[in-house]
Amino acid sequence: MSESRDAGRIHALMMDLVRAGGMLEQDQHVPGYQISMSQAFTLRELDTGTPLSQQELADRLRLEKSSVSRLAAELERKGLLVRERDPDNQRQYRLRLTERGRSVHAEMASAFHARYEKWMGLMTGAERAALLKGLPALIRAIREHIG
Repeated sequence: MSESRDAGRIHALMMDLVRAGGMLEQDQHVPGYQISMSQAFTLRELDTGTPLSQQELADRLRLEKSSVSRLAAELERKGLLVRERDPDNQRQYRLRLTERGRSVHAEMASAFHARYEKWMGLMTGAERAALLKGLPALIRAIREHIG
């Protein structure tokens, strides 16, 4: 099969994945939570115990710093994170989750894991193995091209 035809099939499959996962809505919320997908990813990145600067978080999420600033402000408003001035650089904020933020992240992570377990149970071992081999390769290729 040619690379061009493979690329077309992957393109169609990725579009189907986005649709099937319900990720088309710009303000898509995580089911059961009033949290956007971007906010959910933010909670995941911050649930490490080490506060991050807004720039560090922007780099991890591959978002503009201004987008991260808006995300942080909204999550702070919801009581899920706190922004604190960096003692070494008062011009920067350090972001950390509140206990409520950690709790919400743990609940969401558990719900997502249960969903993934269900999906994996519907696949054959060979299909799971192919996915576990192919997805990291696709992610690597995307990062090499974008980065």
